[in-house]
Amino acid sequence: MSVLNYPLSNVQIELMKLFSTNLSDNELNELKDLLSGFYADKAIKQADSIWDEKGLSNQDMDKLLNSKS
Repeated sequence: MSVLNYPLSNVQIELMKLFSTNLSDNELNELKDLLSGFYADKAIKQADSIWDEKGLSNQDMDKLLNSKS
C-alpha cells in the first residue's frame, strides 16, 4: 500500500466516508443531482454578481444573444 505525501481535503475525507457505503442507482442519481445543483447555484451567484457589478440589463443580454460573435 502506498503512502500519501499530501493531506486530504475536508471534501475528500467526507467523500471517502460516503464511498464506503453502497448507494442504490436511484440514490447515486440523487447525489449527482445534489452536487450538480450545488455547483450550478455557485455559478449562478457568481454570474449575478458580475451582472450587478457591470450594471447590465436585460437589453444588454438580448444584444449579446443576438450578436454574431
